[in-house]
Amino acid sequence: MVTDDLLTQTDFDLVLYGHNVSSRLAAKKSPRVTFVDGDFTEFDKIKANLKDADAVYLSFVAGPEITDGIVKVLDEAKVTRFIAANIPDLYQEVTGKFQAWYREHTGIIWKSDRKKSADIVEASDLDYVILRITWLYNQAGNTQVHVTKKGEPFKEAQVTRQAVAQFVTDLLTGKADYHRESLGLGEPGTEWSKPSFY
Repeated sequence: MVTDDLLTQTDFDLVLYGHNVSSRLAAKKSPRVTFVDGDFTEFDKIKANLKDADAVYLSFVAGPEITDGIVKVLDEAKVTRFIAANIPDLYQEVTGKFQAWYREHTGIIWKSDRKKSADIVEASDLDYVILRITWLYNQAGNTQVHVTKKGEPFKEAQVTRQAVAQFVTDLLTGKADYHRESLGLGEPGTEWSKPSFY
């Protein structure tokens, strides 16, 4: 969805990197899209494809080894803008009615590899944004998002993929002006005990 939003809302050229992206994402073929099939531990390959890149969005929650390697190649390639997906409760911030169900289904996140990955990004000198994304669902046209900052309580049980994609697009275009921050993303009005689809 981020790819679609960037292609329709910007004139950016995109490099899509990942496992079998040239076949998995063949429908995204465009003169503005370059496909690079690779593993996220192939740091030399990642670095080689950062030439002329202005920013990187990592759309999955990587473990510490991959996160550390990517941060290093970004530094070496002098690419400073980095947006990394993660999940809530890195700082024990999930509160309210949602807390019990969330922790039952995800475990102790603040003692997990996800927290170690966030620590690596936060300790870097990159112009980063960590996105702590709550439980996802699809709803066309619903781009509502409530943003919480590190240190603020996180209560929302769900958010649409469409909203997250639009927010990432806004970060990459500068419409959403956040720098060196860890942000929680939830849908307004979903301070429930669990997502509506469970």
